Amino acid sequence: MWKIDATSGNETTAARREEGMTAANTTMTDEIMSTDFDDPLDELLDPTHEDASPDEYPRLTNISTGFMYRAVVRAQDPAPPEYVTVPLPVRLEDPRSTVAVSQWNSLWESAQFRRRFFDEESLPAPLYKVADRGDLNVVFVPRTRSRYYEYAPLFHLLPKSALQRHGFPLLRCGDWPFSVQLTDIDAYLPADFETRLSRAWAGAVWRHLMPQYKSPISGFTKDDPIRLLAHNLDFWIPPVTEVIQDILRDFPEVDKGITPGAVHLQDGSVLEGAVAANPRMGGDVWRGEEEAADVVRWTVDAADADGRLRGILDAVRSHRCEDDFSSRWTGAREDFERKLYSKRSKVKVRFVELTDTIPVHGPETEVVGRMLCGDFLALLDERDRTVVVLLSSGVTKLTEVADIMGYRNHSAVSKRLDKIRQQAARFFG
Repeated sequence: MWKIDATSGNETTAARREEGMTAANTTMTDEIMSTDFDDPLDELLDPTHEDASPDEYPRLTNISTGFMYRAVVRAQDPAPPEYVTVPLPVRLEDPRSTVAVSQWNSLWESAQFRRRFFDEESLPAPLYKVADRGDLNVVFVPRTRSRYYEYAPLFHLLPKSALQRHGFPLLRCGDWPFSVQLTDIDAYLPADFETRLSRAWAGAVWRHLMPQYKSPISGFTKDDPIRLLAHNLDFWIPPVTEVIQDILRDFPEVDKGITPGAVHLQDGSVLEGAVAANPRMGGDVWRGEEEAADVVRWTVDAADADGRLRGILDAVRSHRCEDDFSSRWTGAREDFERKLYSKRSKVKVRFVELTDTIPVHGPETEVVGRMLCGDFLALLDERDRTVVVLLSSGVTKLTEVADIMGYRNHSAVSKRLDKIRQQAARFFG
């Protein structure tokens, strides 16, 4: 059996099995059922309400596990959580499914070990199929058209101004992990919720991805790799979830009288990598624009914890192409073109340096130092003179000349060199 032993000395699940589960289920169900959710405005927030002020909005909360469990199994090396969508009824049409999901998700600290609190009788079939697959750190969320619950942590980091700019209603504070679905959330959200959210989130995170330039996201095409990354909601959910859990781990414990110790399974073995502990308190994960902005920054840092994000950004910046930029002028585009055309070192006057020769010039030529601008260069067109200048200035590889001049390969440069040699032969006779 993979269930925890309810007779364990530290009473890890005794409270749930003997006194906690029934009482918690009844209390939770009664509280939810006693609330009136017929008014659609219960889910929405008036923009003029005090809860929509910058000090209060956006907001995300957490409900303490202590409301349902006397003790928890705390994973010492928690696996990264994964979101799994399941069909859930609205407004407690099936309280058993709702309560089971709430109990499961509240055990976020148990991570991959949370299935050990449940058996086949205590979980609806769709949930038990997942639990029976092994120690997986799964967060259950309702399956909806908009995918709101999957992306709720990102949505509830956006300030009121950003939501209004992208045509979103103001939803009341979110909760993590998901607890209960009280209404049909899709009824309040635009049909293209995911598309709008990706644009709004990209706008919030962009300045953290391009800190060295004051370049707006509109300065890049829709196919720009960094812009695509900023819009990818699935990329940002794991790091924001990690940040939420890091914040919650700093919450104090509820004193349930549990002494940390080993966790025993029903077969007599000890559950390795886990410890019994008091549940943590709940509360605000963030509240107000200032705290939300900090969490956005921490989310970017979490995405780069292993250098993966930084490596992606550096690779993209180092291999920019002209197609990455829109027609809008930005600092990033200026820097790109400066490097592409060597603006910092580009010689404006077309001179050719004479190295180991004793020059003989006609009366029309002019000498400045060891530089000669003569009749021959006057015969060359702009592109041919550029080739001569580059080759005389230390750029010796034809491929480098081709890159600077914007050619795809060195073939065009070779053809120009042949033409220049022929003209030089005729001129110097």
